[in-house]
Amino acid sequence: MNERERPHGRRAPAPAPDGRANARIAIDAAGVVTAWNEGAERLLGHPAHEAVGRPATAFLAEGASCDVPRDTTPGTPWSGWTDLRHRDGAPVRARLVVHHRAAEDGAAADWLVCVALEGTARAPGDARLEQWAYGQSPCAVAVYDLDGRLRSANREMERVMGLTEDEVRGLRLSEIGGKRKSRELEEQLDRTLADGDRRGVRTFMRTGGEANEHDWSVRFAPLRDGDGEVHGVCLAAFDITEQALARRRLLLVNDASVRIGSTLDVTRTAEELAEVCVPHLADFVSVDLLEPVAQGAEAPVGPIDGTVPLCRVAHRSRREGAPEAQVAVGAVKSYGPFAPHAACLASGRPVVHRHTDPAARRWAEHEPEQHRRAAAFDFRSVMAVPLRARGGTLGVVVFSRFGRPDPFVSDDVLLAEEITARAAVCIDNARRFTHERDTAIALQRSLLPHGPVRPSAVRVAHRYLPASPEAGVGGDWFDVIPLSGARVALVIGDVVGHGVQASATMGRLRTAVRTLADVDLPPDELLTHLDDLVIRLSSEQHTDSPVQESGATCLYAVYDPVSRHCTLASAGHPAPVVVGPDRTPLAVDLAAGPPLGVGGLPFETTVCVLPEGSTLAFYTDGLVESRERAFEEGHRLLRETTTRPTGSLEELADTLVRTLVPDEGASDDAALLLARTQVLDPARTAIWNVTADPAQVAELRHEVLAQLSAWNLQEASFVTELVTSELVTNAIRHAAPPIELRLIVDRTLICEVSDSSATAPHLRRAKSFDEGGRGLLLVAQVADRWGSRPTPTGKIIWAEQNLAAPH
Repeated sequence: MNERERPHGRRAPAPAPDGRANARIAIDAAGVVTAWNEGAERLLGHPAHEAVGRPATAFLAEGASCDVPRDTTPGTPWSGWTDLRHRDGAPVRARLVVHHRAAEDGAAADWLVCVALEGTARAPGDARLEQWAYGQSPCAVAVYDLDGRLRSANREMERVMGLTEDEVRGLRLSEIGGKRKSRELEEQLDRTLADGDRRGVRTFMRTGGEANEHDWSVRFAPLRDGDGEVHGVCLAAFDITEQALARRRLLLVNDASVRIGSTLDVTRTAEELAEVCVPHLADFVSVDLLEPVAQGAEAPVGPIDGTVPLCRVAHRSRREGAPEAQVAVGAVKSYGPFAPHAACLASGRPVVHRHTDPAARRWAEHEPEQHRRAAAFDFRSVMAVPLRARGGTLGVVVFSRFGRPDPFVSDDVLLAEEITARAAVCIDNARRFTHERDTAIALQRSLLPHGPVRPSAVRVAHRYLPASPEAGVGGDWFDVIPLSGARVALVIGDVVGHGVQASATMGRLRTAVRTLADVDLPPDELLTHLDDLVIRLSSEQHTDSPVQESGATCLYAVYDPVSRHCTLASAGHPAPVVVGPDRTPLAVDLAAGPPLGVGGLPFETTVCVLPEGSTLAFYTDGLVESRERAFEEGHRLLRETTTRPTGSLEELADTLVRTLVPDEGASDDAALLLARTQVLDPARTAIWNVTADPAQVAELRHEVLAQLSAWNLQEASFVTELVTSELVTNAIRHAAPPIELRLIVDRTLICEVSDSSATAPHLRRAKSFDEGGRGLLLVAQVADRWGSRPTPTGKIIWAEQNLAAPH
């Protein structure tokens, strides 16, 4: 291009600076030259192939030195004059700038020596460059004299002020800005004139007629003459709005990562999302879940078209009470396809609407009431972001701005997506946890006793408290099982672990205990069978499971209201607290035994006699132990509270829960089973010692009928006479003495025959011409329940009849 072809008023750009114009020499740690450019050859006359590999000192003039400190910090330059030696031997005076370069990118640490070949003295055109630099600097600069009056301003400062230098020359800073913040800046300028110190301030101002405030960093520097006397102040203003916004966005993301997801509660997590974003990102934020998702369904995958029903989970506003909220928390509202909520779910991407956009007008045409309400509260910009996690769509978060003109920009969208993505994972985690926990609680509650439990041997009260959501549902359980002979079994246990697996294991153990109790096994034998079951359950677990949790604790007690004997055995479970009728503690020396699942170790049985009206408190460790309280302290509180005067067992149960369980909930599942013993009236029991003589059977029948008549139970005479005759006859024929017959009137009429034989009876089908073998078959046909149980000396065969009315 020739001179005529160049644009009018512009000069051709200067050629790019050649890096070889100045001398550059690289020296390694041993002082050997490793690089030598053409500028160095021009300076000293040596070509590169002669210089590289020689000691750097070979290029110093005779008697010259270069006193670069050997301990110079890498990255800190050093400068100084020295005499170098030209190839022809002539000395060359040069100013060196030396850099100590640290090792990086595989290169070893070395030294770089630079020498300027031109421009070491000021050029005639430098003053013009300085003038241009001041006037055309991208930084806003102004100069004020000793009276604080403006003397000059560059073009950028004129743009910031919205006035030219000629228009405001001679005015003070507050007179130019006319704002309160302008007076504050003027005070800083006057202080700089007074003390001569540099200072800087940060301020937020609208400048040049703009509608939005900018974030400014303003620096004041005194202007001094050669003697140091101050003649004015240079003011430089830097617009740091974008940097400040970027920093605030990073802080907001960090704040979101810390504050969102502090609990495993869906509502609280949604509230935390809204709290983080108001007012830093938006003036109003709403969090809505898809209605099926809010009800527990899985999150759908892919776009969601058409009208969308959404359930409001949380919202937050800068205004007190959030008056602009169109939907109450917990309510469901459907949004048409032109609403931002539905539009972003259909596209799967964020949607931004300004109040002047065509999309906002279409929304107004199809849903005028919603749009009218938004306009009434001066909504200027709305941003809807899908709430997505693990490939599924949970709902939508809507960010709204009102009362300020700045709309959402692309950086705001990225920020909202980042925060929403983090929150979506937390909400999905909370939703999944809540679903699993509700399932576990439902399963667990379905396996626990329901309704009032009223065995005649004891009065009972019970409480079950699920753990706090963070801890998860455990495997605590209890049961009250009626046994033969008016006895009752009291059971409490705790499965290792939490969640559905623990609840399922608890259900299997509870079923096994009921089955074994129906066989009337002694407590120690029952726990031995239960131990074998837990070992089998443990072996059935998936071997690829990252955590192998197995084992449980259990306490099994049997109380007999006739003898007042309580027989207990424990598998790693703490002993119950026992309190007499006078509220004094009763000692129960119960061996804890190994937990279920250990295997190979025996369980021990403890037998104690309890006065009528004694209270037994069975519990799991979640009731007495917590993060803040040791087991021993909780056990002491349980014991002391149980001994205090109270009314009913229900009142005592409530008192224990209030005393032992913190307001925020237990850190582990807590189960409590209270039992108050009762004694069967001796007049409702009849006992006969039977000799091994078949002739006595007829006499016993008459005595039994007389006893039934005394009890006013004549309607039970036929069945009782038949059952008594068959059971006693079988004992005389097939067992060994001593033989005892006992009748008990409780809610049923119980007939028991005990002997010293350990052989268990069994039903068999007699042949047509057999003279015997039909006894137990007849008993099974006429009695409502029958069975046998072992005793330390033999066995008891029993049969029960339901009575027409209680006696």
